[in-house]
Amino acid sequence: MNTITNIKLLNEKISELKKNGLSIGFVPTMGYLHDGHISLIDRAREENDIVIVSIFVNPTQFGPNEDLTSYPKNLKNDSAMCIKHKVDILFIPNNDEIYPDDFSTYVDVVGLSSILCGSSRPGHFRGVTTIVLKLFNLVSPQNAYFGLKDYQQFVIIKKMVRDLNLNVNIIGCPIVRESDGIAMSSRNVYLSEDQRKQATYIYQSLREAKRKIKRGERSSAKIIDDITKRLEMIEDSKIDYIKICDPYFLEEVEEITEEVRILIACFVGNARLIDNISAKSKWIKAIIDQTKG
Repeated sequence: MNTITNIKLLNEKISELKKNGLSIGFVPTMGYLHDGHISLIDRAREENDIVIVSIFVNPTQFGPNEDLTSYPKNLKNDSAMCIKHKVDILFIPNNDEIYPDDFSTYVDVVGLSSILCGSSRPGHFRGVTTIVLKLFNLVSPQNAYFGLKDYQQFVIIKKMVRDLNLNVNIIGCPIVRESDGIAMSSRNVYLSEDQRKQATYIYQSLREAKRKIKRGERSSAKIIDDITKRLEMIEDSKIDYIKICDPYFLEEVEEITEEVRILIACFVGNARLIDNISAKSKWIKAIIDQTKG
């Protein structure tokens, strides 16, 4: 594995790969890698000639009172995991190269970036789309891999790629969960043992909501009320949002007549946890089958 820390060397390596006609799969991360990241790397390994992973804790996606300075880091372990899973290039740029002193250009996906997580974290997605576009320009991947835990991020990046005519396939990969159901996240390290047990209510509430929708519940308000009651059982918690949206444009749905995405953001202690699940009523399939008949 080549570890590259500056843009000039990366440009030279990418030019060499392009001359040889090799396909590139790219996994952008902020480090502190876990099995969720590894699932993206393994998928990229299966589908591409070359796998590139980046590690960069992007300052422009953190708010003034968020955890930029305390975000967990372990480059030694990250590097070992990348070697084990046959990453070809580990790109670890420094902040000064990515954001020089006179940097003033940003990418903003209007609308989608101001709802859900964007509402409670103003400017967050502007930082995300800016760094992702910069990394796409540097790495020139054919395929880029993102976990669906950050579902809104996935939708926003796909929109950016469409709007800006970028030649890269955005591939969403399933959420990887701990044995207790909690979605894997680098921020899970912030949870105490007791908070960790309490946080399992988030996924439990999503699964129960999915079951109710499958059985025919069509009222989003009722589903959200049920989830709220379950999450309020968590000690030292604060619900940020519970939303039921269409899976393509993230518009809120009042009556569930098609497939939806249920999205939750909830603080447990100091950890802001996000999770989501896809849900569809069984009667929708019955209607489709009748139409086909």
